[in-house]
Amino acid sequence: MVKLRLKRAGRKKLPFYHIVAADARAPRDGKFLEVIGHYQPTAKPHNVTLDKERAAYWLGVGAQPTTTVRCLIRSTGLLHELTLKRKGRSEEEIAAEMENWEARESERRRKRLDIKARRRQAKKAAEASAQAAEAAAPAEEAQVEEAPASDAAEGGE
Repeated sequence: MVKLRLKRAGRKKLPFYHIVAADARAPRDGKFLEVIGHYQPTAKPHNVTLDKERAAYWLGVGAQPTTTVRCLIRSTGLLHELTLKRKGRSEEEIAAEMENWEARESERRRKRLDIKARRRQAKKAAEASAQAAEAAAPAEEAQVEEAPASDAAEGGE
């Protein structure tokens, strides 16, 4: 059985992966049939390059992608395109649907980045207010400790 999976490359702590078609019995970084793309997880945002024709060929002949490779292929839009072809849509319909898909995906990514940015700002604001509260608390304690001492001095006279 042929699998589409990741083959690790790159140096220590900086991974870079080749998306390969390999026999299921071969080890992760061992023998493979063909390199069909690359995945760079350390880039911001993640960088995926894929030869769509070869990936479609391997999927067409029965190669099974791993879950990670399936997600990467989905992010490029290839699975959606293959589904439309299987349904018998014309090339014009597929092109129009893929443009719509690209627009939806870019909007979804933009919203996700906006949410992350808001969360980061809220976290920074919470940390700043916590630090301000910690700085104010010792000052208040010092004032509270001084007040009873002056009261005791007045009462003792």
